[in-house]
Amino acid sequence: MLCFLRGMAFVPFLLVTWSSAAFIISYVVAVLSGHVNPFLPYISDTGTTPPESGIFGFMINFSAFLGAATMYTRYKIVEKQNQTSYFSTPVFNLVSLVLGLVGCIGMGIVANFQELAVPVVHDGGALLAFVCGVVYTLLQSIISYKSCPQWNRLSTCHVRMAISAVSCAAVIPMIACASLISITKLEWNPKEKDYVYHVVSAICEWTVAFGFIFYFLTFIHDFQSVTLRISTEINDDV
Repeated sequence: MLCFLRGMAFVPFLLVTWSSAAFIISYVVAVLSGHVNPFLPYISDTGTTPPESGIFGFMINFSAFLGAATMYTRYKIVEKQNQTSYFSTPVFNLVSLVLGLVGCIGMGIVANFQELAVPVVHDGGALLAFVCGVVYTLLQSIISYKSCPQWNRLSTCHVRMAISAVSCAAVIPMIACASLISITKLEWNPKEKDYVYHVVSAICEWTVAFGFIFYFLTFIHDFQSVTLRISTEINDDV
């Protein structure tokens, strides 16, 4: 447990545990309240109706903040590593950060605009979060390979790329099947015509979401050797 407290490792560790708790708690409350079917609801379905909507909104907002903090710290780590021994153009790292932050904004939109209340805005936020998130993991996986073996173990690179590949493979059918569903609803009957699309899309959505969680778990080792310093300067002329 102490390894999660070394350096800045607590940031991705908190992101992983908090986000996992957000998904699980919202799901359990929604199911126990009878608001969703226990079998494969969308993640957003578990945060649409009170009281779980409040839990979901609060926790996902904080997850978006933690995600942005993790991505920015990762950006600074790669920047410093690249200055020490050049392995990639700095623009590549910057583009990755920007896409990651856009994905975090998408998470905030998902958290604050419920699925049934403002579906167009909610779906737009979800699209940003998932697509930008998947591209972020891909770019970071490529950066990991470029910085190997000096800054990353080959096994870590393989794990990151595997998670990225699975997420990429899942996000395409997720979007395709979701776009074929003609109505937004919380409860589904297996006999309904769009039920298969819903199930495939929901499976892919949960796969991508937990893919992100496992991906950030691989950052913990990298963050252990990083420290954060805050300096304060007072200008006597003011």
